[in-house]
Amino acid sequence: MGVVITGVTPGGPCDGLVQEGEQLLAIDGAAIVDVLDYMHWSMNKNPTLTLEGPQGRRTLKVKKPPYEELGLEFASFLMDSQRSCANHCVFCFIDQLPKGMRDTLYFKDDDARLSFLMGNYISMTNLSEQDVARMIDYRVSPINISVHTMNPALRSKMLGNRRGGESLSTLRRFAEAGLSLNCQIVLCKGLNDRQELANSLRELLALGDAVDSIAVVPAGLTGHRQGLFPLSPFTAEEAADALCCIERYQQQALARYGRRVVFASDELYLQAGWEIPDYEFYEDFPQIENGVGMIAMLKDEVAAALPFVNPPAERRRVTTVTGEGVADILRQLVDEIEKECHNKLSVTVAAIRNDFFGGSINVTGLVTGRDIVAQLKGRDLGEELILPAVMLRYDRACFLDDMTVEALSEALQIPVRIAEMSGDGLVEALTGQRLRE
Repeated sequence: MGVVITGVTPGGPCDGLVQEGEQLLAIDGAAIVDVLDYMHWSMNKNPTLTLEGPQGRRTLKVKKPPYEELGLEFASFLMDSQRSCANHCVFCFIDQLPKGMRDTLYFKDDDARLSFLMGNYISMTNLSEQDVARMIDYRVSPINISVHTMNPALRSKMLGNRRGGESLSTLRRFAEAGLSLNCQIVLCKGLNDRQELANSLRELLALGDAVDSIAVVPAGLTGHRQGLFPLSPFTAEEAADALCCIERYQQQALARYGRRVVFASDELYLQAGWEIPDYEFYEDFPQIENGVGMIAMLKDEVAAALPFVNPPAERRRVTTVTGEGVADILRQLVDEIEKECHNKLSVTVAAIRNDFFGGSINVTGLVTGRDIVAQLKGRDLGEELILPAVMLRYDRACFLDDMTVEALSEALQIPVRIAEMSGDGLVEALTGQRLRE
């Protein structure tokens, strides 16, 4: 069974040779089941395609240089169905979502192909021997892995899956094969912290250069945990204890590999009340999408943008919203931007309490439209409301609670401007002006 071709890129190597509706069965004799097969074999020079259509099966040699795209299109990105998660993690954020959200938010993926292609994290518990062998053979790298602990029994408990401990052998196979690994530890109080954290970091660092990075992120706990495994947030002292442990292994990694390897998420620093490290500390920011170094990068970008600030021609007064966790840091950055505008800019930073998710959730990316409306309605917000793009869906159209930006603007009776997640984006949104070239 092949993969149905839904389109052919005009001017591409297959234009005029391959027909929409034909099935791609193989490339150079290798069966094509999904996107990994296709990406691996389609990069060959002058590949031979095996196709099947209304006129039967045929082979076709396509002339193209190595690594050039074939230009074939398929119904789905994966060319196959997305693999769901077989675990029942004690800290699973999706299990803590309130009811009534859009269906796609409740889907739990655990797909190795998305780890390589989109940066998603996988647990490895649903990988077959064939999957593992193929990933090694294709040199799929980097792979993002949710490790959580290197203690097999504890990992099975935390993942709610007896294969949790067994699949750690797959992690070691990937490392031995020289694949690049980004590892994640979701830190849960009383489970994988303290000595368990130290043991896990020690064992992961022992895997050598294959481990590119390790992120330690505290579990996100909403107010919707009824009936779930009992977990509680870290105190400032407990978060500081975890940071001290991480620092010890950072120093060991620096001595052994010349890089820190192990990093704590920004949230852990905020919970401990510690200063966020400087930009240089995060090296090449290997896990910024996991909330590691985002604040340091934003600070650095704003500093770089300040000399080029273009103050508004007329006095401008706006409000920007943020999660409670980073409100103080954002106020500091806003103060610096206001100074460069010479009294032409006044910004109110509104820290939004997360009533929608509740619990200990205070990050900006999980602020919802209805909480913004409830907490800002009736307030003088100035000329515009500035929304960080991280609060919105990829298309910038709506929040996690499905409230649209348009509906929020109407409810608060104020124009809305989206601030892209960069120093330039923040400065330009607040000032309403493009930065000077």
